[in-house]
Formats: sequence, structure tokens, C-alpha cells
Amino acid sequence: MLFALGLGDSVVAVTHECDYPPEGRSLPHLTRTVLPRELEAAEIDAAAKTTVNEGRALYELDEELLAELAPDLIVTQAVCAVCAVSYEDVLEVAARLPSRPRVVQQDPSTLGETFEDVVRLGEAAKVEAEAHELRGELEGRLATIRAVVSGASLPRVVALEWLDPPYVGGHWIPEMISIAGGEDVAGPPGLKSPEVWWGELSGLNPDVVIVMPCGWYVEDARAQAIKHWGRIEALGAERVFAVDAAPAFSRPGPRLVDGVELLAHLLHPDLADSPGNIGSAELRAPVPRPGRAP
Repeated sequence: MLFALGLGDSVVAVTHECDYPPEGRSLPHLTRTVLPRELEAAEIDAAAKTTVNEGRALYELDEELLAELAPDLIVTQAVCAVCAVSYEDVLEVAARLPSRPRVVQQDPSTLGETFEDVVRLGEAAKVEAEAHELRGELEGRLATIRAVVSGASLPRVVALEWLDPPYVGGHWIPEMISIAGGEDVAGPPGLKSPEVWWGELSGLNPDVVIVMPCGWYVEDARAQAIKHWGRIEALGAERVFAVDAAPAFSRPGPRLVDGVELLAHLLHPDLADSPGNIGSAELRAPVPRPGRAP
């Protein structure tokens, strides 16, 4: 969002998860996760729940480096305790810094609230005109998508934001699907993504399943889908896709509009073009290895 507002040269550090745009990757990282590397999906979920329930932080903030960089503005989020350093921890650290930086919290639940955050951030960074221009551009792209898919049939969609255990899409995901010309039959719009069990998804009769594990990219999403293919296949969808969740679905920022454009293409390939910058793959039933039972 900062780079989209033309503030890239003013960004002095990022989190360990920040990987776009490419020029941001070389900036100092101020955070790190306390979870071990190479955990399986179920292990990540269990470890995160245990850590949060015990009142411990999932992420550590490099206060010494932050003090050295002396920022004027810190942008953080409170959307999800599992996704970033907690807002309270950031406030506590900021209060101790000699530079006394302003802390801007973002906690959107919808696309509209995400666009409001664009304007709020622009105001805080003194680029208000640019922020309103960016918001207008993003809303214009959504209007274009609505027009392109207007009148088309609405495929029934299940979005899976995690597979082991399964979570269905919440927050802005159902809204994205609706704008793209689909009907989310599982996720609650504007609410946190709920954990479900596979049996709850039976009988929903989706036409399309979108596999979008939170914070992951298409290859890992595809691997998870193949691992749980029997469960996904039992849902009865005609088409199954894995997508780059991290840049275009998990993170509330300008690239959510890229995600809507991708969804429109996946749901209505005859009407909408792919944005071309978000990975996706249509999945088929796994082919058994020679000599192994299917």
C-alpha cells in the first residue's frame, strides 16, 4: 500500500513476510516468527493456537533496529493475531522509541474498509491526493469487473483458506467472489474466517472450489489440494483451482483487486481476462505413480 501510494523511497523497513514489490524485499526485516520452519499445515495451525492460547507472541519485533531507524510512522495491522506482531506490542515498543513515531493500525473486514485504509494512510503520510486517486482507481477496476460479468450465471463457490484443518473464506473473500460473478456458499462476509470440518461442507454443492491457504503461493496451495484431494473431490465441484493467496487474497491491500480480476477469469473465462500477475492452476485428480494403487 505504501509503495502504491508512491512512498517506496520513504519505507525504511518491512516485515519478514513483505515480498512485494520486489524493491521492498531488500529492506531490513523488523520481525520474525517464533514457529519452527518446515512445519506441516496441521502443525502450523496447532502451534499457532497453542502459542496464542498461552498468551505468548507468535512474532518478535526487533526493537533495537527499529530505534536505530527512527521512523516517523509505523503501519501495522490487527486483522489477525496469527499473521503479524500484535498491535498492542507495536504500541508498547513505539512508546519507548526516542523518535516517538505515530502508529497507524489497519483492521479491515471488507474491500471498502481496505480502501478507507488507503485514504487514512495517505492522510497520515501527507499524500492525501494520491490516496484518493489510488482509491478511485481501485474502485474503478472493480466497477469494470462488475460490468464484465453482469448478467452471467453465478457459479457456487467454496473458498478454502486452510485445509488442515479446513477454514473457509471470511473477511473480504465472499465479497471478492460476489464481485467476480460468483456466489460464496460457505464463507461469512465481513467476519473472521471460520474453522469448519469437512462434513459441514458436504451438501453445499459447489461448482468451483478455490484453494487459497492463507499466506501461501500457488505451488504450496496445489500441494495441499493434492494431499487432501479425496476431501475436495467429495464436495462435487466441477472445477478446482489453486491460487497465489498471499499477494491477492490474504493481505488487505491494493492487490486484492488483482485477486478479484483473477476470480472473474476463473469463474467466467469467456468473459474476463486474467490479470496475468497472480498465479493460479486448475487441478485434476492426482495420477497414481506406476505400481501404486490410485
